[in-house]
Amino acid sequence: MPNSSSISEFLLLALADTRQLQLLHFWLLLGIYLAALLGNGLISTAVACDHRLHTPMYFFLLNLALLDLGCISTTLPKAMANALWNTRHISYAGCAAQVFFFLFFLSAEYSLLTMMSYDRYVAMCKPLHYGTLLGSRACATMAAAACGTGLLYAVLHTANTFSLPLCQGNAVDQFFCEIPHILKLSCSQSYLKEIGLIALSVLVFFGSFVFIVVSYVQIFRAVLRMPSEQGRHKAFSTCLPHLAVLSLFLSTGMFAYLKPPSISSTSLDLVVAVLYSVVPPALNPIIYSMRNQLLKDALWELMAKCLLKAMNCPSLYM
Repeated sequence: MPNSSSISEFLLLALADTRQLQLLHFWLLLGIYLAALLGNGLISTAVACDHRLHTPMYFFLLNLALLDLGCISTTLPKAMANALWNTRHISYAGCAAQVFFFLFFLSAEYSLLTMMSYDRYVAMCKPLHYGTLLGSRACATMAAAACGTGLLYAVLHTANTFSLPLCQGNAVDQFFCEIPHILKLSCSQSYLKEIGLIALSVLVFFGSFVFIVVSYVQIFRAVLRMPSEQGRHKAFSTCLPHLAVLSLFLSTGMFAYLKPPSISSTSLDLVVAVLYSVVPPALNPIIYSMRNQLLKDALWELMAKCLLKAMNCPSLYM
């Protein structure tokens, strides 16, 4: 039986059996990827260039967009290449790199979403202390802490996962290298250490989840006490996009990693993986821009500038 020392590559899941369907999947994934690149790129550029968006909330949104770009760029390009060239191969080092970067971006994004809930809590419940508690240095420190958490989490899980002896072949039943499917290739008892590490991670993430829930309970209490209906509407407009992104991220991610093996199947695992690794980075820009008029105005101005520049017309905004 093969072991990890003899494995030089893994075989990813083939998304389709026929050439026509493979090409269809390629174009579909390419469209999603380009939409994610465009949406997150526009948000990043708008926040960076528009002085009206130089606030803590939009600073965190800028970081979220960059993490989304990294997350979807870790998984989709290889899946598109495999579909286009009719192959399933990924090198051992490439698989390890994919696991590392995917875990880094995913865990850093969760940490950042937790900090964004704190930002909303301070804005709604302690508005007079907002500038003090969330100054530029505090925001930079929180963003660095999110990246540090992601780096530590990625190093621990990647090193532990790829130190396991693999005795069940090299076929990964997923379109990217995902830890639960790599663990299925390990020897009978060797994966218990990684399972313990995952359990510890779940406890840490559950603590962050409790913090988020408590924050939003306080936020909704503060919003419902506002005397002005316009003020309540504005408050909900800034909180609901973050809550929607967080709910989509948590529900799909937790189901992917915590679902019982009895309900696991290749098609279900594929759908869940797409929902938590592909859909959020593509939808997050839409969710955040739908109810945020200031961000929509900045995006329209940015696109108008780019269009006028492309047409070699003098910009109306200069």
